Amino acid sequence: MENKMFPPSAPWSGMVPVDDTALAVTDTGGPGVPVVYLNGQFATQGYWRRVVAELGTGWRHITYDERARGRKSQRSADYSFAAAVRDVDAVLAARRVDRVLLVGWSYGAYVAAHWASRNADRALGAVLVDGAFPSDWLDEAMEQRIRKLFRRIAWLSPVLRPAGLMPRMSAAQQAESNIELGRLSRERELGPVLDAITVPTRYVVASGTSFGSRGDEQERIRASLDQVTARNPNIRIGAKVTSNHGAILRKDAPAVAASVREITTLDRH
Repeated sequence: MENKMFPPSAPWSGMVPVDDTALAVTDTGGPGVPVVYLNGQFATQGYWRRVVAELGTGWRHITYDERARGRKSQRSADYSFAAAVRDVDAVLAARRVDRVLLVGWSYGAYVAAHWASRNADRALGAVLVDGAFPSDWLDEAMEQRIRKLFRRIAWLSPVLRPAGLMPRMSAAQQAESNIELGRLSRERELGPVLDAITVPTRYVVASGTSFGSRGDEQERIRASLDQVTARNPNIRIGAKVTSNHGAILRKDAPAVAASVREITTLDRH
């Protein structure tokens, strides 16, 4: 879908310096609406390949690996959520993109929600894929569970890091990042962020469990969206799919792409 509002650009891939690090970025270029994809907490830009393929060449797809993720993005002294939000601006500035549609999965959904709420004049809209649920799921017992989980899987790092399948972060750093997200998820923290969004926003919601969750924990967290959509008419549930959190980008790329297309149609009007 070509759009005369967006000047064409050439395909590009390379490293974008930001703060004390550099991020591996891929930009398909073209004259289409720019879409920036925001990854899961320890995921890579490769997770988006099915969504990118589903949307096709009429869009300008911008993907990147966050700090210490993937094979090329470099380590940093700052793995905070605030840094993740700043990095969106750094990538867009490097690629000379002003207005953009954001698509975020899991951790990336939180980043997309915060960026959209602060940049209404630049955000065309946001698609939040099974993330950014305002819920008070983090307590002291959960913090200990998270730290134990990352200590337990730390032995995998030397095997998986060379392939970019685990971040170049210590188990403690990964745990603290996850705990920070839990604090940011609290209704008193995330609720006002979502209430402040004034651009079209669609949730694509998975079913079942996610990594580290138990029983119906994840479904109870997702139920918090009822209050979000009741308070803010700009936010709707675009789809509720059957795949779980980890499989949603692989199995339900068409649902994610459909919400992207819907938002762009709304923006044109």
